[in-house]
Formats: sequence, C-alpha cells, structure tokens
Amino acid sequence: MIRESMNRGDFPILEEKVYNRPLVYLDNAATTQKPLQVLDSLREGYLHYNANIHRGVHHLSQVATSRHEAARQRTADFIGAASAAEILFTKGTTDSINMLAFSFGEAFVGAGDEIIVSGLEHHSNIVPWQMLCQRKHATLRVIPLREDLTLDLEAFESLINAHTRLVSVAHVSNALGIINPISDIIRIAHSRNIPVCIDGAQSAARMPIDVQALGCDFYVCSAHKMYGPTGLGVLYGKEQWLNQLPPAQGGGEMIEHVRWEHTTYNTLPYKFEAGTPDFIGSVAFAAALDYIDSAGREKIMQHEQQLSAYAEEQLGQIEGVRVYAAGQTKAGVVSFNVYNPATQQLIHPFDVGTLLDRQGVAVRTGHHCAEPLMDHLGIPGTVRASFALYNTTEEIDIFTTALRKAAAMLE
Repeated sequence: MIRESMNRGDFPILEEKVYNRPLVYLDNAATTQKPLQVLDSLREGYLHYNANIHRGVHHLSQVATSRHEAARQRTADFIGAASAAEILFTKGTTDSINMLAFSFGEAFVGAGDEIIVSGLEHHSNIVPWQMLCQRKHATLRVIPLREDLTLDLEAFESLINAHTRLVSVAHVSNALGIINPISDIIRIAHSRNIPVCIDGAQSAARMPIDVQALGCDFYVCSAHKMYGPTGLGVLYGKEQWLNQLPPAQGGGEMIEHVRWEHTTYNTLPYKFEAGTPDFIGSVAFAAALDYIDSAGREKIMQHEQQLSAYAEEQLGQIEGVRVYAAGQTKAGVVSFNVYNPATQQLIHPFDVGTLLDRQGVAVRTGHHCAEPLMDHLGIPGTVRASFALYNTTEEIDIFTTALRKAAAMLE
C-alpha cells in the first residue's frame, strides 16, 4: 500500500477542490502537474533575464542564451545523447514528429517507399506519416497486435522490405500503458539498415532513457508530460542523420547567410530552430529534469507500477468492469470500461468520466487519440486512469469508491 506519495507537497494544485471535494488527479498521461521548482523557474526567468537569445550582446540576452544552452545540454545528458547539438527544441512531441516526417520525407522518401508504425500509436505518430505518404505517394504499414494486445514482432519483421525507409513506434502506449519492446524493434530494423524513431512521450518521465545504448536514430518527447511547462518538446536525432536532413521551417536563427539568390543554413542544432525559441520554458524544463532525477526514475517507475497493479486489483472487484491489457507490463496507466452487469451493454466512457468528475476524480475518457486501436478493440473508447509520482493508493480507493457509485447510477 502506497499511502505516502513522492513529494506531493511540491504540487500546490493538488490541494484544489472540485465540486467541494478534494481533487484526485488521475489524468497524468495527458499532462502532469508542475512542481514549485518548475513554477519558480518560470517566474525567475520572466522577472530576471527575459531577453531574446543568441543575437543580443547585452547582459540579459547573454544570461538568457547561456541558460537556454545549458538546458539543451541538460536535456542531452538526461536522455544520453552524444552531443547537445543532437537536441532540437520543438513545441512538443507532435511538433517533433511532424518536423521529422517533413524533413526525413523530403530527403529520403519517394513514390513506392514505405513507413512502418504500430497498431498502438497515438494519432501524432500516425497522421504526420500518412500526410508524408500522401505527399510522396508512399505507403504506411502497420505492425499488427497479438491477441494480448502486444506487438507481433514476427509480423513486424516480415513487413520490412527493400521499400522500407523508417520505423516509428511508441515506447509506451498512451491508451493502454503497454511498454513496447523497443530494443528488439530497433535491433530488427537496424539489421536491415532501417532507421527508427521512438515516441517517448509516455516513457521519458518515468523510465531511464539512454538513446545511445538503445541505438534509436530519433527520439521525441514533451516537457508538459514530464512535470515541465507546456509548449516545449524535444526532437533528438543522431548527428549523422540531422546533418543529412533539410530544415522543416525557414526564418531567423536557422540561417547562416541570406541572399536573394540563395540561403545557406546554420549549423546543428540551430538549422532546425526557426524563430525565437521558448528560452524561458527550456530552462524550466531543465528544472523539471532535475526534479525527476532527484526523485529517481527507477523509483518513479516502481511507484507508478505499484499504483497500476493496485488499481487493476481494485477494479477487478467491481462487477461489470473490464480492464484492457490487464496483467501486461505497463507504465502507470489503467484503461477500462464499465458494462451493465444485467444487460452486458457498454456504459459510455464519457458518462462514467462525468460522474467521476462530480466526485472530484479526474480521469480521461474517449479514444485517447488512438482511434485505430479502439476500432481494433471494437469500442468507442475507454476510461483511463494514469498515475504520477504524487499519487497514492488512498486516491485509488477514493477513485474506485466513486466508480462504484457511478456504475450503480448508470445501470
């Protein structure tokens, strides 16, 4: 039983009341709450060194530039990149994948080529590749799921052929929490000289990441899912790949020289960062990374998995509840539906989520930006409870008690 959370006092929003009830926040896969250390960093930046970076010779600009670049190095260290030049700051995971799809597609994808994703992907790791395939007359291939909802690696291996140009898969399914065997996927793809992008949106906050040890060619994540600010993300790419890719956007900062006849581009990582970056957010993101490491990624993962196991156990005692991918190795996510015990009819997830909210419990309902997965399951969506380092088993008890009341009302 985890009655004590990790550092809960650092998150003042958790003291909020919802409909006069204590907030139980179980929507962490969508976004995590922010600790005081991150909020303090944002305030400090705007109060003490708010000035545009890189091009200014005055003091504030120099301070802002130094801190922004220190944040880039901190990010490189956090994921084990070989160089800070391999870290591109973006608006988030979705922006990172869109940038990669455009740049990689311009350089390496043509008519008849193929991109491989999996049946567990978030729309942000589907739609940009679909758009690329439409633009280039290429084909999107999908790794199918086994009956237990894990990826069929034998089928994956058979999908790779002479036309395959890139594989892009999630480290952790946002909808179900399943941890994908990315080391095996990377090994299989690399044995055929195919580069791999890993969507780390759901893994970076809770799992030790070493991109060099993994060997992935690209890795993406979002600050707001890592106790950091919104509107900031990371696209890691091996330097050998980034040097070959054209920039996805044009403007200031990403140039070396601009003439009417021709423009030459800046060195890495700046050739991919057009315009003024979120230099206040990047420093706050570094504070979030420090916060995660101070708590310990292994401890966070263990804490969340214990919460998930406890939640599955408690949900299993409620008549009519079906947990998806129950018992699988997962990362802090429990996705379920409630069925009427008498008629076996699905109670719509939205209705369940609404009644939970009225009791102070925040969960996510719907297709979780994974409609193809929901179609595979034959359901419109699920109710998803997702955990963070500040959650406790006591909150799960409140959640399951509220769920029993909601289910009774909706029978």
